[in-house]
Amino acid sequence: MLHEQLAPSGAPVEPWLSFLKDLDDRLTEETTLHCLGGFAVVQAYGLERATADIDVIAVLPYGTASQLMEHAGKESPLCAKHGIYLDVVTVASVPESYESRLSPLYPDCWRHLRLFVLEPHDLALTKLERNFERDRGDVEHLARSGYLKASVLQERYDEEMRPYVIGRVSWHDQTLQMWIEAYLSPDAPSTLPG
Repeated sequence: MLHEQLAPSGAPVEPWLSFLKDLDDRLTEETTLHCLGGFAVVQAYGLERATADIDVIAVLPYGTASQLMEHAGKESPLCAKHGIYLDVVTVASVPESYESRLSPLYPDCWRHLRLFVLEPHDLALTKLERNFERDRGDVEHLARSGYLKASVLQERYDEEMRPYVIGRVSWHDQTLQMWIEAYLSPDAPSTLPG
């Protein structure tokens, strides 16, 4: 059964809570982040694994990403203080209409900061290009936890990603088919712990 999109309430656990509060304290206007990667899978979809950064595909208002990186990027004072950082991703493959399916993460937790996460199918498809072991683990978690449906994943890929793939179309096609067979078929064995 497909889960409904989560919108966790409350606040993230440490060190994320203090890091994001400190970032919010440095902001002077409402700032929206579109989050993907391990942070999104862990915070919104319950995967238990470590991640040291928040991958962000978009920052609003536009033009504020460099200021945000000064405050919270890999070489920032907040990273030195908390050991985690913000990473504004400049190259990522995302479904064309992902913005229309974003969900709030910890709404009303901060004064200026607004976090949004990609919908599970969109999030899974961002991992198609690399397909590292960690990426496959994230996709498997989303599938085994009921967040993914094979038909939606295939349709979203066919309509919103495949037409824009440059070069490695067959790689993407084969990877997606492998994921569907390995994680979304009724007889697929789980490799997740527990």
